[in-house]
Amino acid sequence: MAVFVALGAFLMTLAGGWTAQRVTDRRHLVLGLAGGLMLGVVGLDLLPEALRAAGGEVFGVPAALLLFVAGFLLAHLVERLLAARAAAHGADEHNHRAPEVGLTAAGAMVGHSAMDGVAIGAAFQVGGGMGAAVALAVIAHDFADGFNTYTITSLYGNARRKAIMMLVADAAAPVLGAASTLAFTIPEKLLGGYLGLFGGVLLYLAAAEILPEAHHVHPARSTLLCTIAGAAFIWLVVGLAG
Repeated sequence: MAVFVALGAFLMTLAGGWTAQRVTDRRHLVLGLAGGLMLGVVGLDLLPEALRAAGGEVFGVPAALLLFVAGFLLAHLVERLLAARAAAHGADEHNHRAPEVGLTAAGAMVGHSAMDGVAIGAAFQVGGGMGAAVALAVIAHDFADGFNTYTITSLYGNARRKAIMMLVADAAAPVLGAASTLAFTIPEKLLGGYLGLFGGVLLYLAAAEILPEAHHVHPARSTLLCTIAGAAFIWLVVGLAG
């Protein structure tokens, strides 16, 4: 049942990526929506779950929040290192986006989608009701995952072929993750730590890259509305799943 449900996540991820491809003439709206979706996923889905699952504090700060900050700084460090590398090879640091950053971020999205599949499988091990609730949340927000995976990969200058390749990998990941739970499960604290770290990476990409790019050429009110709509959509998904 878990693997069957994960096939729904596969289709929703592809649908999200297809949508991102079809609206290239409104790129600023796509980026604005992607930024809102990412903000909503981080603040309303990943962080609450990370705080619940990770548990424990380090010098008075929840471990999940420390990993969240570490993820943000890690994303910033990786981007600066790649930008410096590109500049050393003659590229303009301010106008050049290293394709490796996009592929790395998309790879993180694929890893997160695999963990979504693991979450579906583990929830069905607990019970059918729990499995259905988790599956609803995963399938709904996998549309955003597919949308963001394609957008992030192409935003950093990667060819359309690579963006589609990462999209397909992201779509297949939940199915493989759900199938893996037939053999093992991930400890809850480890899963919570991972969610905190990944949340920091996503927030950096949304706040430092995607949203500024969305408003760079078209600082329109419609772009801001798309960002708000993206965050509100994730709020709706989380509320329905709860």
